[in-house]
Amino acid sequence: MMSNTIWARHALTEEGWQQNVRVEVEGGTISSVTADGAPAGDEVGVLLPAPANLHSHAFQRAMAGLTERRGPDPRDSFWTWRKLMYRFLNHLSPDDVEAITAFVFMQMAEAGYGAAAEFHYLHHQPDGTPYGDIGEMSVRVAAAAEATGLGLTLLPVLYQYGGCDARELGPGQIRFGNDEDQFAKLFQRAQQAVIDLPDDCNIGTAPHSLRAVDLSGINTAASLADSGPIHIHVAEQIAEVEEVQQYLHARPAEWLLNTFDVNSKWCFIHGTQMFPEEIIEFAATGATLGLCPITESSLGDGIFDARTLMNANGAFGIGSDSNIRISLSEELRLLEFTQRLRHRERAVFAQEHRSTGRVIFEGAASGGARALNRNSGTIAPGKLADLVSLRDSSVDLENKQGDVILDSYIFAADDGLVADVWSAGRHIVKNGQHIDSAGITARYRQTISDLVQVI
Repeated sequence: MMSNTIWARHALTEEGWQQNVRVEVEGGTISSVTADGAPAGDEVGVLLPAPANLHSHAFQRAMAGLTERRGPDPRDSFWTWRKLMYRFLNHLSPDDVEAITAFVFMQMAEAGYGAAAEFHYLHHQPDGTPYGDIGEMSVRVAAAAEATGLGLTLLPVLYQYGGCDARELGPGQIRFGNDEDQFAKLFQRAQQAVIDLPDDCNIGTAPHSLRAVDLSGINTAASLADSGPIHIHVAEQIAEVEEVQQYLHARPAEWLLNTFDVNSKWCFIHGTQMFPEEIIEFAATGATLGLCPITESSLGDGIFDARTLMNANGAFGIGSDSNIRISLSEELRLLEFTQRLRHRERAVFAQEHRSTGRVIFEGAASGGARALNRNSGTIAPGKLADLVSLRDSSVDLENKQGDVILDSYIFAADDGLVADVWSAGRHIVKNGQHIDSAGITARYRQTISDLVQVI
């Protein structure tokens, strides 16, 4: 059984900030946390719970930097970006997806994430024909998780239609498509792939959105998920909200909340167009709001009303979504800064006894764990050892204590402070670099070199 001892000069535990903390890990789980102890084992500066990344489309990482030119439409938007994405993914093979996903998971770990939820919808061959192994692409995602050691929550996506009017999938979407019966077979194969991973990895489902899945499809996806998480894109774009209103006679969040028993298993992704009353009702369900500030900014989605969610004691987590840039500190910084722009004031998340940085970091850690149905999110006995250490030798942390450590990390420094990451006790990042950085990067480099030549 894997065991490890970690000793930190500063640690943010379930009890708050403590000094000279000794954390014992057995079989991937924290067995004890003791403050004011003598150095032992792996000595680190600052030890924090490593948040889970609750929303990723790994393959989109290979598009980074390729979509920043304006198209023929005088107003470029999410919808024009989506056309470019569809054209790009037609060239991706299973080998490509595995290499890209492994690189993405490696970068997530190096950024300080302890686990990831892969919202996985690239299922079939370019013409929509399933591979000989219907779960081929899911198997490749699982292989990438195994190669990197990052904890995985795999979310196979059900994608049925090209819009709320149940029109057929277009050429760019055909690789995503399944009817309910075919999706059930795909899910079962993906489930087998996850069973072969370490015990902390799990599976859920993701009905893509109300544009792409009907009522029966959502029920099927939820049934397959069983006790696992259910994630869905909700109210990301104004045009999406208008289309849902036209066909379902309600706004997306409103319709979901009125139609389903939304509970802590659910995660609404984006929600940038949700109304305050919808957010308040959502918060009471115990579900998690998945925020992806870098991608939401990149695509011009809008700014989610996080203040209303926080005032209603709602849960949120952070995702890297399109993976145009994988940076935990930047996601957190942008989350707060966009709220400052929205409300025209500072320290929007701060509370009387917790600073801005601490509120958003602890919120992301606890909400991410809830969204993945992962027993993590804090440093306490019985929790998975998803841990990240920061270099307290950095000038940005010089002589810093308590919450100021997190404020300095998020608002004055960056992911360069990350020294070590453990995912369920697996020590996958050391001295700021993944333990197989060279091999994973070499495979990605070859893959992206080949792709750039054909797109």
